Parts: sequence; structure tokens; C-alpha cells
Amino acid sequence: MRIELLESLILGSLLACMGTAHAAAPSDISGRFYCCTDTNGKYICGDTLPMVCYGRAYRELGPDGRTIRIVAAPLTPEQRAQRAAEEEQRRVEEVQRKEQLRQDQILLDTYVSTDEIEVLRKRALNDVRQTIRYAEARIGEIKAQRKKFENEAEFYKNREVPEEIQKGLSDTEFEIKAQESIIEAKSKEIDAVQSKFDEDRQRFLDLQRKGVKSR
Repeated sequence: MRIELLESLILGSLLACMGTAHAAAPSDISGRFYCCTDTNGKYICGDTLPMVCYGRAYRELGPDGRTIRIVAAPLTPEQRAQRAAEEEQRRVEEVQRKEQLRQDQILLDTYVSTDEIEVLRKRALNDVRQTIRYAEARIGEIKAQRKKFENEAEFYKNREVPEEIQKGLSDTEFEIKAQESIIEAKSKEIDAVQSKFDEDRQRFLDLQRKGVKSR
């Protein structure tokens, strides 16, 4: 009520200052007025938007002195950049939220209990370890082949080693390194599998506590 009274008093003073000329031929037939505060804190009004109000927040008042709307000041470049950054952050968070919902639904569709999670964990780990065993066995076979080439190369200590023996040594060395690379990668995969199923188990329990169910 105090703000409305103040606006009415301001409007009354403004009309009194404008005199009979405005009463006879007002420039705004709607009877609306536009008011803002200048750099000195002075309240400025006009029946059209005063020049001093451009680039500032202002109020639009009706004939009865009541505020019809409040127009905010234009954003500065810094404010526009901040708003853009905030909108982008909200967009990213919304994408992440939807992705989390999708992942949760996949989790609930995949498992029915933590026991099933452990069964699948064991199966995945066995698959990885089986691959490691195959690679280790293959290295043993390749080393046996390489030993034959090494024995043959012994006969050529002071002579040029035949091309097929050189190729055999080179090929078996490459194959051994390839299998060692597989073992290294699969050994790291064991940790990744453990971590994945730990996360799945924890998330599954969290969703159960929240009462979230598969659709």
C-alpha cells in the first residue's frame, strides 16, 4: 500500500507539473506513464519513456498510478555471458540427469537381485582370466617354436643366417610380444570389471532403498 500511495503521489505531482497542455492534448492517449530512477537517484517520469530511462529498469504506470509492469534493465555483456554459462550448465545437468535415468533403467532391467550381480561378475572375471590363460599357453607354444629357430641359427654363427630362419625368429618374437600385450590388457580389465560390478551393486542397492523399480 505504501508503494502504491507513493506512485499515486508521484503521478499527481507529474500531472500538476505538466499543466493544462497535457490535459488538452496528451501525447499518450492511453494515459500511461513511464518512470525510472536516474544516476542521482531522482525519480523521472514521462508519458513517453524519458531518454534518461533508456538502458535502465523502469516502471509502466496506468492512469490510476498503479504499476502495470516492471521492465528490467538490459543485461550487461558480463551478465549475458553469466546467463549463457548458467543456461549451458543447466542444459548439461539435464542431459546428465536423463542419462542417469537411462542407465538406472538398464540396471534394473538387467538385474533382479544382488545375487545375480555376483553371478555375472564371476562369469565376466572367468572370461577374462580364461583369455589370459590362453595367451600364456600360446606364449609357451611360440617360445618352443622360437627355440627351434634359435638352435638352427647356432649353425650360422660366423655366416649369414638364412632368410627363413631370420623371419622365424622375427615372427615368433612379434607374436610373443603380442600375447604379452594381451595379458597386460586383460590383467587391467580385471580391475575394470571389479569396479564396474561394484558400482552396479551399489547403485542397485541405492535404487532399491529409494523404491525405484523396473518399468
